[in-house]
Amino acid sequence: WRDRLLKMYMGGLSAVQVYVPWNYHEPLPGVYDFTGDRDVEAFLDLTAELGLLVILRPGPYICAEWEMVSPSPPAWHMGVMGVPERAHQAELPYGPPAYLAAVDSWLHVLLPKIKPRLYQHGGNIISVQVENEYGSYYACDAGYLRHLPGSFRALLGHEVLLFTTDDARVQELRCGTLRGLYATVDFGPGTPMGQEEERGGDSPLLPQVNSEYYTGWLDYWGEAHASTGSGLVAQQLEDMLQLGANVNMYMFHGGTNFAYWSGADFKDQYKPVTTSYDYDAPLSEAGDPTEKLFAIRTVISKFQPLPVGPMPPASLKYSYGWVALRKYADLLDVLDVLCPSGPIQSQFPLTFEAIKQAHGFVMYHTQLPRDVLDPATLGAPPHSICDRGYVMLQKEYQGTLERDGQTVLRVTGRAGDALDVLLENMGRISFGANISDFKGLLGNLSLDSNPLSNWLIYPLAIDTAVQQGWPHAALPKSSSRGREGPAFYTGTFETPGIAWDTFVKFPGWGKGQLWINGFNLGRYWPRRGPQQTLFVPGSVLHVGHPNNITVLELEGAP
Repeated sequence: WRDRLLKMYMGGLSAVQVYVPWNYHEPLPGVYDFTGDRDVEAFLDLTAELGLLVILRPGPYICAEWEMVSPSPPAWHMGVMGVPERAHQAELPYGPPAYLAAVDSWLHVLLPKIKPRLYQHGGNIISVQVENEYGSYYACDAGYLRHLPGSFRALLGHEVLLFTTDDARVQELRCGTLRGLYATVDFGPGTPMGQEEERGGDSPLLPQVNSEYYTGWLDYWGEAHASTGSGLVAQQLEDMLQLGANVNMYMFHGGTNFAYWSGADFKDQYKPVTTSYDYDAPLSEAGDPTEKLFAIRTVISKFQPLPVGPMPPASLKYSYGWVALRKYADLLDVLDVLCPSGPIQSQFPLTFEAIKQAHGFVMYHTQLPRDVLDPATLGAPPHSICDRGYVMLQKEYQGTLERDGQTVLRVTGRAGDALDVLLENMGRISFGANISDFKGLLGNLSLDSNPLSNWLIYPLAIDTAVQQGWPHAALPKSSSRGREGPAFYTGTFETPGIAWDTFVKFPGWGKGQLWINGFNLGRYWPRRGPQQTLFVPGSVLHVGHPNNITVLELEGAP
């Protein structure tokens, strides 16, 4: 945090805009976590120490391509309440008042930490966002939107400066703004200037503020890497500043969606976001100053003095070399470790949310009901594989079923043969009308159109096991099967007395998840791309004793 914030300050910025993801801090109802990487108060204190003002974006909805409605509400809401997000009216089935009560409960925990840090109380938080781009949401529920400022002001006081952010088009401003709140807009380079003056809505408070000026764009798995030219970004920034506008750059530093925190979009089809959130931002994923940062810094220098001193350099990197991995076990052979409480029995498949599994993986097990001597079609209804299903028959990998992709396989077998499907959550949709994004098997698998039943469902606590030292602390498993299908691989490496940042490459590997010393570095998928490496912060590495690598390869090791 200190390194990135100092580079932002030396880049000429006067404020940092920061999100507070609800589901990062309340993983289960009434269970809160503000420790370690989640210590929002320590982060805010550091911004004050470095001389940066803060624009706070606490949601409850934030977008930002963050997993699970980004993050409103946490995944447990979908299991407990149905789908009552971002609305007040009874159009949504299981009691929007229950959702608003959950929002208020969360704000009652978060906002008391914020209040003493507000500008009017001598702190550095100058403004607080209410909701995010609500004008782009289909519900357009004024009752819901009016509820939120009341909650914020009750907890932060009536002097707090509250604002909304929306696309600059009139329709979005009509549904996303409120009287008494400052209305800001967002757009990127190449957007014609002036349209931001077409302010609709119910708000007379219309400052010239672009609260999300896009310096780049995000990447989706399977699409080309997005980039935006430095000259284009710098020129429109200068144009806005010459108009006297205030500008927040989204992103200035995007960083990494570690573990399972990358979300997804829905644009005619499901589009999961990569682990890297580099965003082609002025500070790279690894926090290094780029050409774009210096172009922006030059523009800023024309309007206000820059801090005295040099820009901190790029962080030191080290190439630690090749690491030999050995196969530890097929995933099916370690279900007792990954699901110690045992499976859930159900006539038909249950979703992740129904079994209170927010992220990661769930194994679905049944048996073939009859002999299948000639190839039969194992298939799923449309949109019911959420998001990828790795199919094993008698523990032999058959192939992968995929949302908006392949949804049938041809199989043969005998009555009673074990059929296992490992379902992977690739990230919940975070923007638009499709944000009720349940995971797992949403419909029944069928064999030649005959539904399969009598399922054993294993919610897998892989991260808990790895954080406790598994499988490195366990005796090795013998496995006679090959390299195809979901399996764990392990290896170790030593650092030469230093713990510098690095990147991991996966030549020849398919798709999977990587942990180093128990820290989940996220998804890799070089076959799909565009991302080919995973960023490894030096802070997760050990000096003086071995570093443990654990890989869950889902399709096939080289």
